[in-house]
Amino acid sequence: MRKLILSVLTAASVAGLSGTALAAGGGEPLMKPGFSWEGLFGKYEKAQLKRGFEVFNAICSNCHGLRLVAYRNLSAVGLTAEEIKDVAAAREVADAPNDEGLVSMRAGRPSDKFISPFPNDKAAAAANGGALPPDLSLMAKARVGGPNYIYSLMLGFKDEAPADHPIPEGKYFNTYFPGNAISMPPQLMEDLVSYTDGTKATPEQLAKDITAFLNWAAEPELDERKSLGLKVMLFLAVFTAMLYALKVQIWKNLH
Repeated sequence: MRKLILSVLTAASVAGLSGTALAAGGGEPLMKPGFSWEGLFGKYEKAQLKRGFEVFNAICSNCHGLRLVAYRNLSAVGLTAEEIKDVAAAREVADAPNDEGLVSMRAGRPSDKFISPFPNDKAAAAANGGALPPDLSLMAKARVGGPNYIYSLMLGFKDEAPADHPIPEGKYFNTYFPGNAISMPPQLMEDLVSYTDGTKATPEQLAKDITAFLNWAAEPELDERKSLGLKVMLFLAVFTAMLYALKVQIWKNLH
């Protein structure tokens, strides 16, 4: 009876998790293109991270913020110190009050967090038809399916909604967005970005690169964490072997 109860509970849990994943994906299974950082030994590809930043900087940053990431962190995706300075200086932010209490605007610095494209949430919503563009710092961790959801969402737009699924005016049909009605228009098209490394900018390539960058933004320590974990596992394996050898040596005369 106990085994039967455990089996039922396990099946219910799996069904519940599957339902949540499908709901987050708009009712259709998410695409799984495969990413370099997946698996025990997976790591980020720096070239892909840089391409992803180029997509973010050219397209996404016009509406979305990245408030938990500092410009100086972009060195991890392959940008030089001068490139980082140029990216930061492209935006302005309120400076500290002077001796008279007056606040002026200054160019961004590498030490600043990513400066929002809008002064406040109301301005952001007003510029986007009433919809507030979410901050993308933790988007890869905030949605069921994580990077697979982001990839699928970017490629999930359809020119027309099904006849039995009308979409409100000002919204766009997306197969993977909950409810299928999304305020963001389709973003990716052929050669939308000119990659500095010469990679062909197909919609699939753009989607995969921006997904990689956003996953790095949410989990920049992934490579270091996996490297440390591997070292710990190797240490434990060697330590266990040494303890076993010691045990055999101590007890060999008692058997």
